[in-house]
Amino acid sequence: MRYKTLSLLFAVALTAQAQDISQIAKSDPLIITGAVGTQNTYYHSSVGDGYASPLSNMVFLNLNISVYGFSMPFSLYYTNDNLDFNYPHLSFNLNPRYKNWTGYLGRGSMEYSSYVMDMSFNGIGVEYNDGKRLRFGAFYGQLRNAINDDPTDPAARNPQYKRLGWGFKAGYGNSTNYVDLYLLRAYDRLSSLDEHWQRYVSPQENVVIGIKGNVQPLRYLSLTANAATSLFSTDTRADLVENIETADRWSTVFDTRYSSLARFAGDVSATLSLSGISASVFYRMIQPDYLSLGTYYMSNNYQALGLNLSTMLLNKVSLAATFSGQSDNLTDRQLYTTKGYVYSAMASTRIAQNYNLTASYSGYTQSQSDGTAKVNDTTKVDRIMQNFSLTPSASFDTEDFIHSVSLTGSITDNKDRNKFATGESDVTSWALGLGYGLNVKSWETDLSLNLSHQVSDGYRTTYTSDIASLGASRSFLKEKELSLGATLSLCYNEVKDQSKSMSIGGDVSVGYTLNKVHVFSLMAGVNKYGDVNVVKRRSSLDQTDVNISLNYTYTFSLYEMKRKAEKKD
Repeated sequence: MRYKTLSLLFAVALTAQAQDISQIAKSDPLIITGAVGTQNTYYHSSVGDGYASPLSNMVFLNLNISVYGFSMPFSLYYTNDNLDFNYPHLSFNLNPRYKNWTGYLGRGSMEYSSYVMDMSFNGIGVEYNDGKRLRFGAFYGQLRNAINDDPTDPAARNPQYKRLGWGFKAGYGNSTNYVDLYLLRAYDRLSSLDEHWQRYVSPQENVVIGIKGNVQPLRYLSLTANAATSLFSTDTRADLVENIETADRWSTVFDTRYSSLARFAGDVSATLSLSGISASVFYRMIQPDYLSLGTYYMSNNYQALGLNLSTMLLNKVSLAATFSGQSDNLTDRQLYTTKGYVYSAMASTRIAQNYNLTASYSGYTQSQSDGTAKVNDTTKVDRIMQNFSLTPSASFDTEDFIHSVSLTGSITDNKDRNKFATGESDVTSWALGLGYGLNVKSWETDLSLNLSHQVSDGYRTTYTSDIASLGASRSFLKEKELSLGATLSLCYNEVKDQSKSMSIGGDVSVGYTLNKVHVFSLMAGVNKYGDVNVVKRRSSLDQTDVNISLNYTYTFSLYEMKRKAEKKD
């Protein structure tokens, strides 16, 4: 017998949205609104309840307090299907705004170069933007929390240090001609992690300087550049480098150690728009081990070159094409060098008033060559993936009906081109889909039918999948307070000479809104499935899943203190 314990999930979130201080006097002094509700779900499966709780209930309360335009939302949740205790969570965010100034207090984020920072911070900050050309900003705060779980816990999370940082940015120019400068200083606090974990995780520190700009020397030509240099230490416990001019130059903001590295990342692009044709070319290079402690993740040790083209022919046919190539092993220190090419082409046109046709092709190739070691021909990576799709569609609007129909066909081929390959990883798939929608105006009812058929040929096997679904929905009453919906679906899957399975399901939904503040909803579904292979002992849909959900939400206005209207002369 399994036991489940009740748990209380308590979350308080305090958020004050950006408020123009100059407009405070025009805002209402106090407005308190909110919502309370419950969500209840029943689940039953003939194969057991290991995938979900048989009965789950949740009660929630959301409260929003607005004081002179500052919005402060709170939330409280109670649930019985959460097996883990959730500690109270407090999040605070205040963004006052006065004319061209914006302040940050608590959790916030600023726009930085993608090579410098894409994280939010929890601290203080300020930004200025005159709306024309001049802008700058600065912040100080915590970039991430420490994870310091019990070392004896088998399920302990990966440890990490508390990370702090500060940054500055400044820019000048408009949307077509501008330059922006960025500076980020980030570091891990050694004392934030238990001594046990310190033996396995090294504290880091980082200084990143970035620049981004755009110039339009001609009306039809635009040039863009984005670059950054990162100085970082992989372990701040390493010895300092002394009596070196370069190290002394950065000593005020960065301690150069024997674990320190300097790396570069950047990209440039040029866009040409002339006579209905738009073309752009870009180049990107990120050195090996490039790192910014202000980003969540960034690939490195690669360079890429790409081209994009688009145009319109005879004001009817839209054409677009892209091509890019990428390679790694920039310092020739890897065992092997990997190269990849991505390319695509798309054409779309309207045939008469109600018909559209879209065709597209995309491909990807990956190959491997020598690095510090010679590639083994029998295991050499040399793959190609190609996809072609064709989608005709049509729509008709008559006095009584609105019809829409679309047909999609696609072929995908994934192949190992190594001459020694046995074909075990090769797969070719064909897919065909049909969608039809009907709106009956007099009934105010929507009907839909969707069919799909897919066949995948792999190594000594063939997989087939067929899916069909039929749906209907309608709203009732004068203000459409009552809505009904139903869906029937069938799915058949077959692995040639191995298995055949089928599922048949249906679900209904009912929604009702009372006085615009009470919302009731009921959803129920049944799915029958099983093995239908006639060579098996069991050949019927003898497995059943049942899912029922009943929800209710009440929105309210608890208190309103309105601003007095100004007297008119």
